[in-house]
Amino acid sequence: MSRAKGPPPEERIRARERGRAGTRDVTPAVGSRGEPGRYRRAVEGAKVALAKPRWGDARWSFLYDNDTRYAAGSDDERVAEGARRARGGEEFPEVQGPIIKPAVWTWEIPLYFWLGGIATGSSFVAVACDAAGDHRSASIARRVTLVAVGPAAPLLVKDLGRPERFLNMMRIFKPRSPMSMGAWCLSAFSGAAFFAVAADVLERPRLARLLGAKTAVLGTYLGSYTGVLLASTAVPVWARSRRFLGPIFIATGTATGAAANRLVLTGLGMPVGHPTHSALGTIETVAMGAELAMSSFNEHRLGRLADSLEEGPPGKLFHAAKWMVRAGLTLQLARSRGGPWVHHIASVLYLLAGLAFRFAWVGAGRTSARDHEAVARMQRTERRT
Repeated sequence: MSRAKGPPPEERIRARERGRAGTRDVTPAVGSRGEPGRYRRAVEGAKVALAKPRWGDARWSFLYDNDTRYAAGSDDERVAEGARRARGGEEFPEVQGPIIKPAVWTWEIPLYFWLGGIATGSSFVAVACDAAGDHRSASIARRVTLVAVGPAAPLLVKDLGRPERFLNMMRIFKPRSPMSMGAWCLSAFSGAAFFAVAADVLERPRLARLLGAKTAVLGTYLGSYTGVLLASTAVPVWARSRRFLGPIFIATGTATGAAANRLVLTGLGMPVGHPTHSALGTIETVAMGAELAMSSFNEHRLGRLADSLEEGPPGKLFHAAKWMVRAGLTLQLARSRGGPWVHHIASVLYLLAGLAFRFAWVGAGRTSARDHEAVARMQRTERRT
């Protein structure tokens, strides 16, 4: 392939146009063709205009220095006010729902939550009684655990509609899914509770205690995962309560488990002054008081989202549960004057309060899911609570 001889095309064009009046000079200002340009100052020793040496400009930058007027003047309230002014003063645009669908759970799920909590608390009672040397009470507590957890799987199957759906949940194992882990934990907990009772029947006390301890370890997850499951959804009142639902559910389970065992032991002839009897009364009172304190604090911090816990049937159940807890605490303080029956009534009130709390939380979730503005706000703003 032959190459064209002579100067490059741009030089030939420049030579042809040289001398024309008004023609722009396209000669490179620095360097020449095929060579790098060489930088030189227009005036020796000149400085760059409006620039400070040694990165002096950086001290006024918000990115490099916190001691600036920008950092001191920026706050969330002023940003929010500026955003409202930009929207023409509108506090929040009208939301056209529905955005999410409410949960379709019926009475089976809150009842399952309640029975699972009793089973969890009862497994804790069994381990505590074994540690205290009261093996007879521990054996009874293991039986209460099995009786309480027995209806759990049938309730789940009834809510799912078809038994094979529950079996399908056992086909996969997802550690990051509270529902998958809950199904597996329920199965393992039920199996451990069954074999613990079988060891008691076969008079294998050491094996029964070992299996009872394993049941209690599994119970720490079974009693709290239901609250974590609710908090993992997009329902505002559940999602914003994610820091409290797990502890609230485990506290209610501990209280109801202790109350159920105390009533059962009383029915089987345990005297009122027995150390186990008194210890269970203390446990149920402390746990239920902690549940009431956490629920009240969480309700206060929810602000407007707490409306779903205060209105309609869920609100009535929630208020009734809190008043039953308060009545039980009052009766516990007055049991020295009222006799043992006062303590028994307090235990019954704790059990009923735990059931009402479960139904109230599930019902409040349905109400909150229909609050389209609350759902939109939760998705729009950062979850800080």
